[in-house]
Order: sequence, then C-alpha cells, then structure tokens
Amino acid sequence: MIQKERIQALNDKKILDNPYVIYWMQSSQRVEYNHALEYAIEKANELNKPILVYFGITDSFPEANWRHYRFMLEGLKEVRNDLHKRNIKMIVRMVSPEKGAIELASKAALMVVDRGYLRVERQWRGLVAENAKCPLFQVETNVIVPIETASQKEEYSAATLRRKLNRLLDDFIIPLDEQKVIISSTGIDLALKEFDMDALDMAIERLDIDMSVKPVDKFAGGTKQAKIHLEDFIENKLERYSELKNEPGLDYSSNLSPYLHFGQISPLYIYRRLMEVDLKDKEDFLEELVVRRELSMNFVFYNHRYDTIHSLHYWAKKSLSDHEDDKRDYIYSLETLERAETHDPYWNAAQKEMVITGKMHGYMRMYWGKKIIEWSESPEKAYNMAIYLNNKYNIDGRDPNGFTGVAWCFGKHDRGWKERDVFGKIRYMNDKGLKRKFDMKIYLEKIGSFEQE
Repeated sequence: MIQKERIQALNDKKILDNPYVIYWMQSSQRVEYNHALEYAIEKANELNKPILVYFGITDSFPEANWRHYRFMLEGLKEVRNDLHKRNIKMIVRMVSPEKGAIELASKAALMVVDRGYLRVERQWRGLVAENAKCPLFQVETNVIVPIETASQKEEYSAATLRRKLNRLLDDFIIPLDEQKVIISSTGIDLALKEFDMDALDMAIERLDIDMSVKPVDKFAGGTKQAKIHLEDFIENKLERYSELKNEPGLDYSSNLSPYLHFGQISPLYIYRRLMEVDLKDKEDFLEELVVRRELSMNFVFYNHRYDTIHSLHYWAKKSLSDHEDDKRDYIYSLETLERAETHDPYWNAAQKEMVITGKMHGYMRMYWGKKIIEWSESPEKAYNMAIYLNNKYNIDGRDPNGFTGVAWCFGKHDRGWKERDVFGKIRYMNDKGLKRKFDMKIYLEKIGSFEQE
C-alpha cells in the first residue's frame, strides 16, 4: 500500500496514449522498498503498458567527483540487474537528468519520479513538470513520514519535530509490497541512445568531473552492500550502540549513511528490520534514523539558504557576528586544512579519516566543524570551508544530512550556551573534552593504520 500523502501530481497534464509508463529514477537508486517504482508499476498495470526505468548521468551535479560517481555507478549496475529480474528494462543515458526525462516523456503515457530535496533536484522536477506533455507524479520514498505531512514549516529543533513525527509514525511504517509486472519491457528495442552499463568504467572518462578524489575501498555501492552493513550492525554493534557510538577509536556506527545518501537502501526497510530486534539500544539508533535524519530533510526543504551561513537562527548568526573580531590563536587556510596540517593531531586525524575512507566518525565530525570556526578569519569563511571539505571527501556529503551537520556546528537546531570568545553562544568543543571522555590514542592509531594501507 502506498499512502496518498506520498504521491503528488506535479502538473495537470492528461494521460496520453503512448506506449510506456516511465519511472524516472533519480534520488532513490534501488529496486527494493521503493514506493516510486511500485507506484509506477501499479500505473503501468492499470494502463496495460510496460514500464521503463530511466536514469540520467550528468557531469554537472554540484560538487560531485569520481569518489561519488564510482559509488553511485556500482549501485546502478545492481539496480539494472535487479530490474531485469522483475522484467523491467532500464535506460541509462549520458545526459542531464531533466533533459533526458523531457525527451523520454514524449514516449510516456505518464511519468513517475522519486522526490529529492536539494535545490538542483527540485529544479529538475519543476522543469520536467512544466515541459513534459504527459503527467508527472512525484512519490516520496526516502523518508518514513512525508515531509509536508510531518510539518508545514521549518522546525526549530529535533524536539519540535519529534512530537509531530511520533503522532504520525504508525501510519507510515507499514510494509511495502512488490507489484507484479504484467507486461515485460526487457525485450523492447527503444531506438534511443542508451548507455551500456557494462561499459561504465570506460565511459566515465568522458565525463568532465574531478578525478582527483579517488574512490575508497571501505565502501562499495549497492543495496546488497548496504544490507551487509545493516546486518553487521545489528549482529555486532547494536547491543552496545548507545554506550560506544561516540567512541572515535571504535567503529560502532551503522555505516549506512553513504547508502542512504544515494537512496540505495530504504529508511523504511531499515526501520522495519530494527523492529524485529529486541534490543533497547535500537531506540537511540531509530532516533537518528527518523527524527534527526528527517529533521535534516525538513531543514533543506523549507530553508532555501541551507548551504550558507544565512540559514542559521538569528541568535546564532548575531552571536557569531558579535565575536567576529575576537583574537584567534590560530588561523588556517583552506589548503592547510585540506592537507590536515594543523597543530591539533585529533583534528588532523579526523580530516585524514574523511579523505582516506570517505566517511568521518560522527562525534569527530562535530569536533572537526567546531574547530574550523575557531581557526577561521570569519564565521562565513569557516562555514564555506566546512561545506567544501565535507562535500568533497565524504561519500555522504552533499545531502540534507551533510548540510544540516555543518549547520549544527554553527548553532542550528541547538540552543545558546555560555558566551565565550570567537564562538559567542555557540556550543564549544575542545581537545581536553576529547581526552577526558575517550581514549584518543586508539583513534590516532586507527587513522595511522589507514595511512599505511
């Protein structure tokens, strides 16, 4: 069952007598637990037409580099294979996604698209809705509670959104059944320029992207890999998650954020899998999966300046501004930060972890962001550098969670604390706190081992 709240008509065009129903896959790059795909199959069956899945690869997605593309393409290969098993043909074209969707809409009785929250994703959907001759339906499948159902405004904090989500959650955690495809599309010859999935590694060289940020070995893309991480988390980490999740030297995170970023695993699937587990610590994890993650969607959806310092609460911006001229003991350039050459070994280790592995430990991300504030000429420069580094090296950068994580370091979704130099009323973190709470030697040794590999 797909709740009506997940489905939105983006234009008022009439269904056409065209040969296909097309699902334009963009932010939900998976076959399992994909409400948009199931809705498209349902419509294709009603119209007695085959369904096609389309994906457009562009080299102009903001800040994406080879690390991100390789991870995504690994997942897309799996998607194509899984679709074939369900008798669905996948078209992958080397074209800006919205342009390819508009072209394909000329062959569509109707088109379905999943929902994205970033500025560029919303612009793409708007252009297709306006220019396609067929209806375009958007189906939300990357959150558990649809964004506008959960709240009609930008929420101030996790506490304000949590109350709303808790009232609605039971209505949206129902399982998603797979639809049977009535008419196969796998044998259809489209007379369209297609992108051979078997040649992706060669063809990627044709894309004008930053190839300097290399892929990482720790994370391979795809739903199967995501589920392996999930099962490892449940079996080996969840029982002590609340106790050890903040220990930088240990690995008690789920490692699911890269997969959630690309929509390679459904948050609803994760939620329902966790419901099968009788462990108290799952509540802390579900708080992050549902409340914190969907708070980030709320932030990016309702705050159009989500990638700038101007997205902050008034009190946070004013407090930082009031202390902009305070003396800094250290000021580092972007280049020095990027090379992890500060005086602080813990910060350097966090930066190296991100550069080497494509992901940074959650607690260290907070420390990492706070120190950039302390070591920058101005709050705005600090904000811009944090966004740049986070988006460039983290596989799970460039998404609502990433933008919200940076904003949190500058006071977003937080409260005012004791006023101090440079930070004003923004929450402060220092190396003494790290050493008091954790065995940081273990963390430094772990990152040192990554450098030697």
